[in-house]
Amino acid sequence: MKIGVIGDDFTGSSDIANTLARAGARTIQYGGIPDEAAPENIDAAVISLKTRSIEPSDAVEQSLAACRWLKANGAVQIVFKYCSTFDSTPRGNIGPVAEALLAELDAPLALVCPAFPENGRTVYQGHLFVGDRLLSESGMEKHPLNPMTDPDIRRWLARQTKAKVGHIALPIVRLGALDRALAEAASRGERLIVADAVADEDLLKLAAAAANHRLVTGGSAIAEGLPRNFGILPERAGERQFEGAAGPALVISGSCSSATRRQVEYHRARRPSLMVDAADAMEAEAALPRILEFVAENRGKVPLVYSSADPEAVTAAQERHGREALAILFERFFAELALAAIEMGFRRIVVAGGETSGAVAGALGPTAFEIGPEIAPGVPALLRDGEPRLALALKSGNFGTEDFFERAVAVLGGESL
Repeated sequence: MKIGVIGDDFTGSSDIANTLARAGARTIQYGGIPDEAAPENIDAAVISLKTRSIEPSDAVEQSLAACRWLKANGAVQIVFKYCSTFDSTPRGNIGPVAEALLAELDAPLALVCPAFPENGRTVYQGHLFVGDRLLSESGMEKHPLNPMTDPDIRRWLARQTKAKVGHIALPIVRLGALDRALAEAASRGERLIVADAVADEDLLKLAAAAANHRLVTGGSAIAEGLPRNFGILPERAGERQFEGAAGPALVISGSCSSATRRQVEYHRARRPSLMVDAADAMEAEAALPRILEFVAENRGKVPLVYSSADPEAVTAAQERHGREALAILFERFFAELALAAIEMGFRRIVVAGGETSGAVAGALGPTAFEIGPEIAPGVPALLRDGEPRLALALKSGNFGTEDFFERAVAVLGGESL
């Protein structure tokens, strides 16, 4: 193993696993910290945690445990992967985890770059953009768990950590002066270095500059250039084969993002669908049989079960029932729904929403997933080649075109797009 990744949620972990595999690295993804040693024939291992929105101290503890497993299994470089919209609060968890990993790895500094140009996330003058909008004007300021109200990554990160935050501007990245800039940052005592990037070429230059870094932090896109530092080339990606899984498909959506709401509306117009609300989540024991009856009646028709609603409706429900309590109830509800559907013979599961995906993956236990073809930028097909054989697509809320659910179901069945 050359590269070990610690992901703060499952969909983001799938995203970076896909990026590494596309770059030619033989990659395996784990749901949680494995109990066994890593296979000997892999280049990269991705450990998917669910630490984005928990207490900072718990996020640090779990991330350090993942880091130690990766080091024990030979990882030369550790990547701390977080969302390309830098989802966090003024308390963390990105800053505290990054600071703890620096200490664990005895690393002088690490790059900080959430940019994902292919999905419209760019960093310029230290500010994060989504498309042509500042992060704080992109809709992320209304995120139900981690509202992002400040687009200045330097300022946001400085609130979360005692480590000194630095910045490398785009002209320095483009002029090839990164080595000197990093040396100067180290001399000033800067340990977390926010780097501008507005195109894939910028990220490749940053990855090359991080060739000897023990720790790299960022979104998934920065990982595309990391395998090359170890002599691993993209041509190897063509060796991957994916047969998918046979059996009926179910779509579950717990995301309230604008992209997912469009996907839900697209699917609803074509397939059976059923909305669940806060009352269902709070009375799961009574609601689940009714919902499973709907799923069973529409077996073979790709039914959709969703809680996705507009931000105003979500906010009103949170005010009535409590934000964190309601989120936990919905996650538990959808995890139970997925497990029950698998028991009923469903073999292809599509899940929208980072927290929802993490809950479903977590319910499956600490299992290994094979990385399959890319369904949409940042979203690969996943295969659990056990008993039963399962194919999953787990996506962050803002990823994918409006027909994503249809496309995902086809790819999970082994079809090529």
